[in-house]
Amino acid sequence: MTLNGLLKAAALLTVVASVLTALDTGQHFIELFSHFRLQYLLVSLLLLIPLALRRQALYSLLLALAVVLNASYVLPWYTGGDAATASGKIKVLYANVLRSNREHDRLLALIRREQPDIVALLEISSQWLEALKTLQEDYPHSYTAPREDNFGVALLSRMPLSGAKHVNSPPLGYPTILAGIDVDGAAITLITTHPMIPLGADNFAARNQQLQSIEEIVAATNDDVILFGDLNASLWDRHYRHFEGATSLRNARRGHGILPTWPTFMPPAMIPIDHVLVSERIGIADIRTGPRIGSDHLPLVVTVTL
Repeated sequence: MTLNGLLKAAALLTVVASVLTALDTGQHFIELFSHFRLQYLLVSLLLLIPLALRRQALYSLLLALAVVLNASYVLPWYTGGDAATASGKIKVLYANVLRSNREHDRLLALIRREQPDIVALLEISSQWLEALKTLQEDYPHSYTAPREDNFGVALLSRMPLSGAKHVNSPPLGYPTILAGIDVDGAAITLITTHPMIPLGADNFAARNQQLQSIEEIVAATNDDVILFGDLNASLWDRHYRHFEGATSLRNARRGHGILPTWPTFMPPAMIPIDHVLVSERIGIADIRTGPRIGSDHLPLVVTVTL
């Protein structure tokens, strides 16, 4: 195949993927490809240049439309952030540590360097729990639900936790931690959760059912909420967008950019599936990804304002 033919084939694939994933097809396989909206935007731009120079009018037009379509999903995440005028601030650190990761010191060093007030961790096993014991003096308040699969969770806090517990989220019984904190008289409910990866129809349905169960938890509380989770859904996933709307929570990324977090072993394909979501009355002064900690996910470090 000639270079021109390769460019045209790549253009068609990019345009088809861009359009199909924008449609509400209800097909879980197609929805999986909605996570790569940022990649579609960049590839559309890169292909548009050589095809326009080669005067391929039809392909250039299709790619221009794909650029506009994908930009409509991506660019809003870079606008509309908080002014961060509130006086009270707390720093939170969230990380999917990867259960099989043995480089515990990298996470511990990050926590000691960042000095967050709250630490939410996923994929916590008994081995990880042992490594975290060195943080007990700095984080005397904690609740953990370790597992030997990829769905253990932990919450560490400098501040007292009230009513800390976990619920076994349907349908697979993965633990979701619920705990309250008081910040200058403001009651906040912390939620830490990790639904199933949506590969295959059954796992896709299981992820969505756990998200729905979290919606019900948020609806049942009168407190403001900070939710931490590898939701196994990106910003453009149809079920993620429904989840935001149903809970009235907003992603801490809003106004700060896409901040992809997974998979670290394939940087060009990285997508934003790790999330910190907050109630409307909670502001975001800063959010950024942390360094690699030996996991296939990057941490998120967020400063919230109250």
